[in-house]
Amino acid sequence: MIGKLYLIPTTLGETEPLEVMPLSVKKVVEQIDYYIVENEKSARKFIKKICPKKSQPSLQIMSLDKYAEELETRKYLDVCNEGNNVGLLSEAGVPAIADPGATIVKLAHEKNIKVVPLVGPSSIIMAMMSAGMNGQNFAFNGYLPIDKSERKKAIKDLEKLSKDKNQSQIFIETPYRNDKMFADLKAVLSTSTNLCIAADITLPTEFIKTQTILDWKSTPVDIHKKPAIFIIHK
Repeated sequence: MIGKLYLIPTTLGETEPLEVMPLSVKKVVEQIDYYIVENEKSARKFIKKICPKKSQPSLQIMSLDKYAEELETRKYLDVCNEGNNVGLLSEAGVPAIADPGATIVKLAHEKNIKVVPLVGPSSIIMAMMSAGMNGQNFAFNGYLPIDKSERKKAIKDLEKLSKDKNQSQIFIETPYRNDKMFADLKAVLSTSTNLCIAADITLPTEFIKTQTILDWKSTPVDIHKKPAIFIIHK
């Protein structure tokens, strides 16, 4: 029989895996020895945490970082032809969402390998759930431009798109640039536009708040170097 590709969620920080995901994830990890991962060190740490008794030397780790060659990664699922199941692990959260794992999922479909998504924390979805904005119509925009003038233009364009389509606009930023992003949002957006900031989701330091830009201008917030999701709705 051909093996399957399991999309295995990981934690969003230093939390116990079974506090934020079902027991079924642990059972799958116990049975799989082949993994495609973004970072081997963090992947091994997660596997050890959710399955302490699992043999680490038995793990076959295939890297999907920025240095991985396409010709090499296209062979990663060949072990499925031998009946082996493969686990795809993200660095944090769920695979293939704002994550390079999507290329492996696409490859699995090309090879007629069954794809099995498992339940786990997604910061993007959990932020949208918590925002109190339009959950019927929303868009994830990834990272906005680094250049300050281009970023401000992108923010303004997303605000207009939100108003025209009644669509919540989701985006992210590298944690150490969160403060600059927050400053630009307050400077560019209309005072009546709603902004949700969701940081450290599922962690003890979790912070989720939605209010207008006018209110944000007088609200102190500490999101420096914290993984955060930003959502705006006009």
